[in-house]
Amino acid sequence: MKAVAETLGVARSGLAPSGRTSSPRRRGRPPLPEDGLLARILELIAELPTYGYRRIHALLRQQAELEEWPPPNHKRVWRVMKAHGLLLARHAGGAERRHDGRIAVEARNTRWCSDGFEIACDNGERVRVAFTLDCCDREAITFIGTTGGITSEHVRDMMVEAVERRFGLISRLSSPIEWLSDNGSCYVARDTRWFAASLGMIPRTTPLQSPQSNGMAEAFVRTFKRDYAHVRPCPDAQTVLQSLPAWFTHYNEVHPHRALGYRSPRQFIRAVLKT
Repeated sequence: MKAVAETLGVARSGLAPSGRTSSPRRRGRPPLPEDGLLARILELIAELPTYGYRRIHALLRQQAELEEWPPPNHKRVWRVMKAHGLLLARHAGGAERRHDGRIAVEARNTRWCSDGFEIACDNGERVRVAFTLDCCDREAITFIGTTGGITSEHVRDMMVEAVERRFGLISRLSSPIEWLSDNGSCYVARDTRWFAASLGMIPRTTPLQSPQSNGMAEAFVRTFKRDYAHVRPCPDAQTVLQSLPAWFTHYNEVHPHRALGYRSPRQFIRAVLKT
């Protein structure tokens, strides 16, 4: 080979056979067929009609990990959904006041936010819901639902339950946690603020006429209404109150969140605890 190369005046590498006679063989299992992928997408959309292709892709990825089949690329999911008219309409946006401060925090159990909202039932009844959200992992730690108003007692109960869920039966936090809320009467009540301080929390309220200062809680309210209350049966208050635990569990265990790498809050928590 060397003599031939010297005679022709070319490098030996140009004469050596590449060893590849065909295209490289694909390793592992073949990708999900187009019809099979579409069937899975349709099944997810039937249950979660407000999910776009990013969240659908995140759920397909979760299924692939559990069932050990190759997860589809997000571009392929988009292409299949577009071809079958399954993409959501693009949000047109609109004028919105922005808050320049940063509500999210890097570490868990350093800032919790809370807010309340209403769910209107078909028969005219209304269910009022309040919740506690961790500003790092986005888990809805506690919630309450009632057909009456949200009171200071309800907020204090949520505080105690949130502390017990995260730290067990303790009388006071070892490190302070900020408690961010708006200026609702149940949050600014003297009993609420005194009780928060006794637990080791630091009550923080948003500036007047600036609800965006608690934007993470507002975003949760929009998500909860859009993905659960507006697409699930809400004939009366009793049905909604019975459904709330399942809705909150689904949000914590399944709902993909962009800020968490399209993982659910508890998937993110489990990943953090492993490191």
